[in-house]
Amino acid sequence: MERITPNRAGPPADEPIRIGVSSCLLGARVRFDGGHKRSDFVVETLGRFVEYVPVCPELELGLGVPRETLRLVRDSAAPAHRLVANETAVDHTAAMHSYAQRRLDALGREELSGYILKKDSPSCGMERVRVYGASGMPTRDGVGLFAAALMRRYPSLPVEEEGRLNDPQLRENFVERVFAYRRLRRFFASRWTLGGLVRFHTMHKLSLMAHSPKAYGELGRLVADAKGIPRKPLAERYESAFMDAMKKLATRARHTNVLQHMLGYLRPYLDADSRAELATLIEDYRRGLVPLIVPIALFRHHVRRFAITYLEGQAYLEPHPKELMLRNHV
Repeated sequence: MERITPNRAGPPADEPIRIGVSSCLLGARVRFDGGHKRSDFVVETLGRFVEYVPVCPELELGLGVPRETLRLVRDSAAPAHRLVANETAVDHTAAMHSYAQRRLDALGREELSGYILKKDSPSCGMERVRVYGASGMPTRDGVGLFAAALMRRYPSLPVEEEGRLNDPQLRENFVERVFAYRRLRRFFASRWTLGGLVRFHTMHKLSLMAHSPKAYGELGRLVADAKGIPRKPLAERYESAFMDAMKKLATRARHTNVLQHMLGYLRPYLDADSRAELATLIEDYRRGLVPLIVPIALFRHHVRRFAITYLEGQAYLEPHPKELMLRNHV
């Protein structure tokens, strides 16, 4: 199973963040009926900060626009599903598998930091795609053939589908992973040292605590034992565990614990009223009265004011561009 791993050159610091995307989400009229499924969030919001690499597997396979619709069909003789044309019953499974391997080879050279798929598509759907059996009644347990190949080939790459990006928590999680993956790739693309790995891990301590305290501890032990591990396996193990941890949704309870942890660092610098103000905002956030950005904004103010080096270096305080306003809704 291939990864987009640090043994390649990696993205230079001045290159844009590249995200693969189903072409129809950008407004391209490539769907079976000649239409599109343009996503305002993908184009107008996130598009200001990234460069997209558009892909339409069915069009690139040569099926044309307009074209016959496709469906996933359950194959009783094999664990994988088949990709079949609805009316003519032409089987495109082998052709799609062959295309996917070629296209994924090319995408591996694009230095992607994420991928956004079209929901419900028999080619691009990430989950809950209709699969038809002998009865003709579909079940919602399929994965699009191209999407499945993408996630097998690049298991650490942040992948999401546009329908799930309507959920504020899933949207914030995906974008946070994209930027975290980009930082990870840049780090391993450099002449990295074990000391640098310790600093990278420390920089993401609070982020990891918000997503998975258990994973933070396991990654810490991996870093502590790093001297006895060859560099390439170390990088691969760290990447896999780090991105698996970041994929876990940060909960309100774990965010609250992180905020209280940060308050401990600030206590020596703040007067009683300022400490009480922060404590009140943390409690308001815990109770769901204010979004996460409210206590975070005040923390950032105090961290800059007192130049608290440890907290200044934490990715948690600004994991993605504030203009995206993702933490205004979680």
